[in-house]
Amino acid sequence: MRNKILTIALSSLLLVACETTDSQNVNVGQAAAPGTPEDFKQQIKDRVFFGYDKSTVSNDAKKTLETQAGWLKTYANTHATVEGKTDVRGTREYNLALGERRANAAKKALEGFGIDAARLKTISYGKDHLEVVGNTEEAHAQNRTAITVIN
Repeated sequence: MRNKILTIALSSLLLVACETTDSQNVNVGQAAAPGTPEDFKQQIKDRVFFGYDKSTVSNDAKKTLETQAGWLKTYANTHATVEGKTDVRGTREYNLALGERRANAAKKALEGFGIDAARLKTISYGKDHLEVVGNTEEAHAQNRTAITVIN
């Protein structure tokens, strides 16, 4: 009797474990459709990083933005928003202005690589939408960014 109960219980667990819905299988092991926001995130680095209190695009960032521009040229009907962000240090007002400078610097670089300004918007979140929560240098570095989001 004990073996029958154990067998039934294990069989039930196996059936529950195997049961999935279509929403659970979306993009599992599959590439996103070309030209979609998901494709951009899978194929291209979506962000560039800045030094403390800086809004100058570094050489590494220029390479990333050039790759982003290549993708945007391939999918010429897409538009993007460049989100400027900062770490938690400083006032909200100062960080909103710094985030705006970062977003605009990334946007200008994308324009320099041939992307029409009409396809690009900017927004500054300052320190309001942190990528990494924490008060360490590693967390600060991950938050000093401009992120290109495909609309």
